[in-house]
Order: sequence, then structure tokens, then C-alpha cells
Amino acid sequence: MDTRQFETLLAIVKHGGFAAAARAVHLTASAVSQQVAGLEEEIGAPIFDRSRRPPKLTAKGAEVVRTARAVLQLVHDARTPAGGAVRGTLAIGSLRTGAQSILPRALAALRPIYPDLTYRLRIGMSEELMNEVASGQLDAALVAEHVAVPPSLYWTEVVSEMLVVITPPGTHSRSLEEVVSNIPYIRYRTQVPLARQVDTEIARLGVEPEQIVSVNTMTSVIGCVQAGLGFAVVPHAVMHNAVTASLGWFPFGHPPIHRRLGIVQSPHSTRGGVLSRLSETLREVGRPDDDCD
Repeated sequence: MDTRQFETLLAIVKHGGFAAAARAVHLTASAVSQQVAGLEEEIGAPIFDRSRRPPKLTAKGAEVVRTARAVLQLVHDARTPAGGAVRGTLAIGSLRTGAQSILPRALAALRPIYPDLTYRLRIGMSEELMNEVASGQLDAALVAEHVAVPPSLYWTEVVSEMLVVITPPGTHSRSLEEVVSNIPYIRYRTQVPLARQVDTEIARLGVEPEQIVSVNTMTSVIGCVQAGLGFAVVPHAVMHNAVTASLGWFPFGHPPIHRRLGIVQSPHSTRGGVLSRLSETLREVGRPDDDCD
């Protein structure tokens, strides 16, 4: 097997079929099929299930794809002169709130350092993102703590952000007990660590809030509070925009409760240097503000 076969295989995965891959790598469809057949002969197993339309990767095929990505990255790095520019695409996953706040600022800060590097962002829930890092589909992901990190990966904290209670415009309540007793609750989806963390703390009050809306995006949560439907609990980082300027807020918990975000990656990543710099930059841009309402 050679790198040309690996490049063709990744083109098939990226473009969703043999014909589209052939156009992308400037080969005939028969040449693409021959390269895949050659790979399958060498590994002794089918890479694609051809009974499906379009063909679907087999379990062995997914393993070969991960190997192909790693090998091609190693070849790229070996061809880059010492001190040369870092090129290519860094595939990063992020939970939604991270993608709305600190991750874009960190990538902007990295731009002058790696001007030839591009990024592919994948937004999702922490658990699914970690699975994609483990499978090699992502180089790394910004995920919350309190999720089970696979043994093949490691998680490094980069941000500890305060959680805050946000209330509709004109609300003057300054305690969670008072808010829960008088204002309906807007709940963030329960399938994410942040929602579980918030629900656990509210349960400690011994008061069941009147839930009025359950939504699955932080933007919608804030929009519901802005419209006066009720209160919510959000990371303080989402307060840095004009939409939230009219909302009342105060720290969630006594003492204030924080959630920890970190970068999860493989210890064998070929992008270790870039990911290390990304982690450092996330720590810098994610430092808490000195001011507190």
C-alpha cells in the first residue's frame, strides 16, 4: 500500500462515493476502484460494504481510514522543513457553548502563529465528540468534565467558568431560592453534563421549579429569558454580548459553582505541538473577568 491509495480512500470518505472521489483526485472511476481493491487485497478484508448505496465503510474499513489519516499526517510533517510553516487542516470538536465563546477567540489568536493552518469545526455533545477523537475523525475536542474519557485518550483542563442565574429584564431577585419560588424555569437539554450539573444543584434546594420550556440550544435558552418566559442557568461566558446586556444575573450556588472544560486528544496525536499551543491559548482567552455583578 502507498500514500496514493490512502489519499484516494480519504477522498471517497470525504466526498461520499467512488465517482465523486475520482473527480476530486483527478482519476478515472475504474482507477479509484482498482486502488481500493488493491488495499483490500493487502489487508485481506473488505473496506466498503458494496451492498449499500452509497458503499458504507466496514469496521475494518474504519480502522484503515484512521490509519490513513495518521500516516498521511506523518508524511506531511516529515516533509515540512524544521521550523517550517504548519499547514493542513486541524479538525476540532466543541460543545456548543464553547463554540459560541472561547474557541473562536482562541482560533483568532492562533491565526498569526499558524497563518497556513485551516480549521474544521464539529459542534456536538461531549460524549459523541470524544468518540470521534478516539476514532480519528477529529484531532481533538473541547469537552466538559464529568464525561467518561476512553482509555485511549486524555483530557486536560483549559477553562473553569462560573455558572450564573440569568433572569428576565426588570427582575430584581438576587437569590436562587427566591427565583425558583417565583419565576418559571427554562431548562437546558438534560443529555449534556452542564444540564445534569445544574439539575443536581437545584435539587439540593428541595424546591421543584415550575418548568415552562425545555430547549436544546443555549441561544434559545437566552432568547426565552430575554422574552420574559423565565430564568435559566448558563455559563458566564455567554453573557458577553448585546443580547444579554439587559438581563439580570448573579452567581449560581454558594460558593459559586463552576464547570470545567478541557481538550481531549490522543497521546499519540501527530498534531501535539499545535494542540498544546491551542490549549495554552484557550487558558488565556478563558480567564475569568475580574468584575462580578
